[in-house]
Amino acid sequence: MIRHLKVARDTAVKSRTQAMVTLKTIIINAPAALRQALDRIIGKMALIRHLAARPGPILSVTASAKGAVRAIARRWLTLDAEIRAHDADLEALTASCVPAMLEAHGISTGTAAEMLILVGDNPERIRSEAAFAKLCGVCPVPASSGKTNRHRLNRGGNRQANAALYRVVIVRMRNHQPTLDYVKKRKADAKGKMEIIRCLKRFVAREIFGYLCGAQRSVPSISKAT
Repeated sequence: MIRHLKVARDTAVKSRTQAMVTLKTIIINAPAALRQALDRIIGKMALIRHLAARPGPILSVTASAKGAVRAIARRWLTLDAEIRAHDADLEALTASCVPAMLEAHGISTGTAAEMLILVGDNPERIRSEAAFAKLCGVCPVPASSGKTNRHRLNRGGNRQANAALYRVVIVRMRNHQPTLDYVKKRKADAKGKMEIIRCLKRFVAREIFGYLCGAQRSVPSISKAT
């Protein structure tokens, strides 16, 4: 059920983004009088609602531009309402499956849904926490050379799950104190930003594995991220 709703939501988001890009393009190329009138409107939603409510016959270039933006603005509003409905349904489904995961800092409904889909699609491959990390593309890849001992980011695995982990890490690097302390510590060890993100993604994968596949496990400490 989550997979079906996630597919519908993702396609709606893609179409909404395309509609916004098209809307901006038409406004930029619209007659100067129309552009100046729209420049006075503050706020994206206010602008879209204003454009969606513009009636009138098509008798000039300005009128045709108004008709085009009206149709696209209405399409955007319809898609936005659809996305909100999918979000509500996904939140209810994910909360019934992994309520503890949704309470974790930085883990949204979309991330939880992505991880549940990953586990559901590949149950035979998730034999351990390390296998789950490899499937997410966050297992460390040796990149040592000579006397330099280091690891690099993994470019393999499920890229949607990897992107979801990345979003969690970026959110936590902004306002999650244990993560901020860890980043400060690793910077003191002369680690770069990408190396720190790699370690944090591995930790988040370990944490999510505990929520998904090991309810009896305790959530690991961030100091164990490697």
